[in-house]
Amino acid sequence: MQKIRDFAPSNRYTYDFGMCSISKGFAQVDTSQDASYFGTWANPYTFTIVNYCEGDIYTDIADDCEEFVKAINDLKGWNEENGFHFKGIDPGIGKVGDKLKQRFVDIGLSRFLH
Repeated sequence: MQKIRDFAPSNRYTYDFGMCSISKGFAQVDTSQDASYFGTWANPYTFTIVNYCEGDIYTDIADDCEEFVKAINDLKGWNEENGFHFKGIDPGIGKVGDKLKQRFVDIGLSRFLH
């Protein structure tokens, strides 16, 4: 797993509508932590997970599908172990969202979709 750490003060909406948008293959990972200063996104094509927290950017790029699926499962587990609710993965709506949803299904993460 490649791990990239950066600092870019902004807010999560910069990522929602920018580099982590559904048009770029990312789905929002919904948790009870979500706020203007916190967000998580997952890309099932590039096996990338991006987390924004108060300007800190954590980007994890899995080496393969299996490592990505494990990372999503670990993300769910971490949230639950630390008192947060893992709500699921929101692939969006429309043709792009439908394609993104199908990709999550194809790699075995359908149980997390909502």
